[in-house]
Amino acid sequence: MKRLLPLLTGLVLLLSACGREDLSTLNPQGPVAEKQLDLMKLSIGIMALVVVVVFAICIYVLIRFRRRSGDKSIPKQVEGNHTLEIIWTVIPLVLLLILGVPTIKDVFGLAKDYSKDKNAVQVRVTAHQYWWEFEYTGYGIKTAQELVVPTDKTISFELVGADVKHSFWIPAIGGKMDTNPGVTNRMYLEFPKEGVFRGKCAELCGPSHALMDFKAKAVSPASFDRWVAAMKAPAVMPADAEIAEKFTSQCLTCHAVGENGGNSAPNLTGVGSRQTIGGILYNDTTSVEKNIHDWVTDPQKYKSGAMMPKAVENDLTQEQVSAIAKYLAEYKLDY
Repeated sequence: MKRLLPLLTGLVLLLSACGREDLSTLNPQGPVAEKQLDLMKLSIGIMALVVVVVFAICIYVLIRFRRRSGDKSIPKQVEGNHTLEIIWTVIPLVLLLILGVPTIKDVFGLAKDYSKDKNAVQVRVTAHQYWWEFEYTGYGIKTAQELVVPTDKTISFELVGADVKHSFWIPAIGGKMDTNPGVTNRMYLEFPKEGVFRGKCAELCGPSHALMDFKAKAVSPASFDRWVAAMKAPAVMPADAEIAEKFTSQCLTCHAVGENGGNSAPNLTGVGSRQTIGGILYNDTTSVEKNIHDWVTDPQKYKSGAMMPKAVENDLTQEQVSAIAKYLAEYKLDY
């Protein structure tokens, strides 16, 4: 028993990690996740029933037909009992039907393609090492790390990978689906309630796989429309001409604000109003500027293998980094 204690302790610690509500499939916040949880409950219930019945029969047989003291006779050999053979053949078939029919129904239902639905919001998700890009093809806007969606619409996702294999997953809402380079996968989700839901990469993709987080923010239709308008508004550039030139020459070669800049790094439009910087540095009312400053100074310190170079490699002084961090922290979208 003493040898089993370390194993049992490790199992308890492992299972305790499943209790986080923001990453738990056991706390569904949308119809897709609810259907998936119902299938989980059904399959676990059937398996538990089979285990209980089998163990009960085993215990009964061990007690009822155990060899008595002094009994050296050979038990009666029984084979070819057609009734038993029919029972243990029919019961598994019935259980498979009970599990299989709703599983097939829901799996095909959840695979419905909304990519041609004019009422659905179309979002192209591109997974990068180690960040997420969201392009709203019907609105002509791109953002990163924070997926903003309205509560009254079906969200149709087109999933691709930019480098290696990733997997798009919002546990409380539903999923998951792989994003493969050169291959397009499709899925849909629905967000009936306003709120912020944590998303993850669910496929090992490199040293910072565990840090490849994003936020899914479900807002009212009116708030979503205001967010779209704010994203499409002309970009706000730094007021200081020198900092604006440095930001343009060193940052906008990869990043973008509004329609200005490149497309190979996260879009920074409204980055000051996001909940996190780099997906993992959580913001509050006082930490946004510091988080941006720390990230720009040395992104590899927070995400090993990140493609973004350090500030010194971009020929940025600490004064320039501080000025850019202040500008980006104040670049917020009101919606």
